[in-house]
Amino acid sequence: MRTRTTTATTGLVTALAVVLALAGCSNASDKGRPAAGPTASAPAPAAPGGGSGFEGPRPQDQNLLAWTGDPNDAGHVTAQSTAGVAGRITLVRIVLREQITWSNIWLGLAGLDPNAQLANCYLGVYDAKGTLVASTADISPQLMTDAIAKPLPLAKPFTAAPGTYFIALLLNGNWATNALTLKSTGAGISVNAGLTPPNLRYSSILTGQSSLPATVNLGEQSTATINTGWASQWYAVS
Repeated sequence: MRTRTTTATTGLVTALAVVLALAGCSNASDKGRPAAGPTASAPAPAAPGGGSGFEGPRPQDQNLLAWTGDPNDAGHVTAQSTAGVAGRITLVRIVLREQITWSNIWLGLAGLDPNAQLANCYLGVYDAKGTLVASTADISPQLMTDAIAKPLPLAKPFTAAPGTYFIALLLNGNWATNALTLKSTGAGISVNAGLTPPNLRYSSILTGQSSLPATVNLGEQSTATINTGWASQWYAVS
């Protein structure tokens, strides 16, 4: 009986030693592995297309709803002479991608003529059919003060559905050439590349106007005036 007990005990001790040895090997092999579970960090996903993920400035970044271009890219445009511009409606196309409540048109006033005599100057909005959907009161006083970007309120805000609109500017009066100036996107003739009436991005229409007419024929858009240097004005919407 003693021999059998000793043999069994020896067998158990040997088996236990093997188990402990195996456990030690397993722990040693795990020491160089990174921690698992929620504490492990994963690299950030790459931007689509391998880019940096940067997006250019948007109107919402400056508390605006839409604009004809980044104001940081706007230079300035001479208001030409009274004979060249007065009574002529200039149109700048703007495309809305979502519905907004349109309350103001922002105009960048670059320079003043303190001796100008202005009257019957307006901003307005035409839809893609050429119908006047909103306009300001006479903005002549605002064109005489503060050469900054300024919001000019529409007489009545309106709900603008997604689509194409044209911001209209009408100037009347007398001013010194190169004194009354407006901010522009710096584009003249090239602004209409690939476009024809009634979808020109920048154009003029009609002459001899003292107010914005209720409708215009956008098929009559002309580039005659803008091709002489009356570059595309910068506008924004709020």
